[in-house]
Amino acid sequence: MIFERKNLSNNQLLDFYKKLLWPRLIEEKMLVLLRQGLIGKWFAGIGQEAITVGSSLAMNPDEYILPMHRNLGVFTTRDIPLSRLLAQWQGKASGFTKGRDRSFHFGTQEYKILGMISHLGPQLALADGIALADKLSKRKCATLVFTGDGATSEGDFHEALNIAAVWDLPVIFLIENNGYGLSTPNNEQYRCNYLSDKAFGYGMEGRRIEGNNILEVYHTIQELANSIRHNPRPVLLECTTFRMRGHEEASGVKYVPPHLFEEWRLKDPLINFENYLLKEEVLRPEWIPRMRQDYTDLMDAEIEKVFSEADIIPNAEIELADMYKAYSFPKFEPSLTQTKKRYIDAISDGLLLGMRKYNNLVIMGQDIAEYGGVFKITQGFVEEFGKERVRNTPICESGVVGAAMGLAVNGYKAVMEMQFGDFVTCGFNQIINNLAKTHYRWGQAVDVVIRMPAGAGTGAGPFHSQTNEAWFTKTPGLKVVYPAFPDDAKGLLMAALDDPNPVLYFEHKYLYRNTSGEVPDGDYYVEIGKAKIVQAGESATIVSYGLGVHWALEYTANHPEQSIEVIDLRSLQPWDKETVEASVIKTGRVLILHEDTLNNGFGSEIAAHLAEHCFLNLDAPILRCASMDTAIPMNKALEDQFLAKARLEETMKKLLAY
Repeated sequence: MIFERKNLSNNQLLDFYKKLLWPRLIEEKMLVLLRQGLIGKWFAGIGQEAITVGSSLAMNPDEYILPMHRNLGVFTTRDIPLSRLLAQWQGKASGFTKGRDRSFHFGTQEYKILGMISHLGPQLALADGIALADKLSKRKCATLVFTGDGATSEGDFHEALNIAAVWDLPVIFLIENNGYGLSTPNNEQYRCNYLSDKAFGYGMEGRRIEGNNILEVYHTIQELANSIRHNPRPVLLECTTFRMRGHEEASGVKYVPPHLFEEWRLKDPLINFENYLLKEEVLRPEWIPRMRQDYTDLMDAEIEKVFSEADIIPNAEIELADMYKAYSFPKFEPSLTQTKKRYIDAISDGLLLGMRKYNNLVIMGQDIAEYGGVFKITQGFVEEFGKERVRNTPICESGVVGAAMGLAVNGYKAVMEMQFGDFVTCGFNQIINNLAKTHYRWGQAVDVVIRMPAGAGTGAGPFHSQTNEAWFTKTPGLKVVYPAFPDDAKGLLMAALDDPNPVLYFEHKYLYRNTSGEVPDGDYYVEIGKAKIVQAGESATIVSYGLGVHWALEYTANHPEQSIEVIDLRSLQPWDKETVEASVIKTGRVLILHEDTLNNGFGSEIAAHLAEHCFLNLDAPILRCASMDTAIPMNKALEDQFLAKARLEETMKKLLAY
């Protein structure tokens, strides 16, 4: 192993050595504690420290690093006290996640570190969003994100690199190639000679270096970071290395041929660098035991401090409150003037006003710039705001949702348009496991709105007609809204843009050009979580949202003698239990109507709640009217049969006759 110090002083080299030694000693101690049963799990990075330490030393303190399981050196090089790290690993209240997540599954704005989730690949797109925020702000910053050789097979890897290349984002994608994805060797993972070769397919630079050489890692990352700060573009860097322990300690190492351990033991990053410093007389032999003892004493003190901390006392109110960032509905004076607008124009108006109000708001989606989106909601936006803030994206929903979250982490607001709500499946993991859980896990707000054009009525078939709100209403951390009228469409959208939590904004495609109404001019907000009684009545209550509200009103118009109360939920997560309960108590009968399928649709939640809380006030069973439990057909007659509207008359007759 050849070390080149270049312009590094003796003191810098000694500091590098200490930074390399510290995580190694911590790891060795953790393995002892694991055997003693004092900690529960450990992913050892012994043998890979030169990558994490060398790269972290090369990045500026205000630049984000996105590490993985075996990257302890990132955290220690950024001088996070061991006591805080150990508290995190032990699930103590003083850890970064208050006992809610383990190991390195956390982020910290204080140290500019954004940890991974167990799915590994999604963090690469987050780096894109962070780098995009830096680029838009004209900050000369680079972002460093880690991945392993195994995760390069994931679609998230492709999407993140492709986005970064198309947008010229200053990201260093660092692959720690240790030869195994858990137990699967490289020859069963990919067929190219080197992972760095993948860079050429994206039109970006690719390099491959010796990952166990701390100086080679440091100089390479320093050179690349300096370059991309001034000439933004992504780089793919493959660092060859080897882990001297199993994937985790419980995994063992029987799947690795013994000769590989012998070969890589000779390439130990700490021992080789230590020998180099001794040879160069930068380090003296007698200093080594003294350094080790100092670190050991520090470790013992930090471990004792954390182990003596009291265990967390569960508090349900705190847990529930921390799922969302606290938010106060804005005070505003509604305009005294109103303009009649179509549903689609009200959405466009709310989005336009949001873009003017928040200079840090970025809209992303397929074909939304010059083309104006497939429904023309953003038509004309690019002329006013430019392509930096109205961004066409490649066709990669997961990568764009991740980039939206990265923007939010780095001080921006983001709106992503799903071209059709059906396509959200391709970004499901990012929404469910990243957007939804981040504030609960480590207190980071995720200011992202995802627009979801949804619903049937246009004969578009199984992949363009779903109304899939129930996939998300059960996920804590998300807010879900579904307006039925133009004024609410504008008000809920502006409220979603103002809210720092992730909001899924469902907009019904059939209503776009088929529904009009008076909409307040200027800024207008509708509070998320508040239902609206759109028609008062005494005989029964219909609870609905979206297109279902219009079905309900059409029914009541045809049956004026029945005195039906119609409630438009408007918001599904959270939903207005108080308003619905009060209505049901008053009328004694309730029908829950929605366009989604019957089985496990959102109406099931409403029915269960009312059965539990309003049972004694009911004069008839709670009934649901929903669409058939099939996929949505394309043929008009079949679609009409599928939709809940086809059974509304019959179901209401049954409810009122009981």
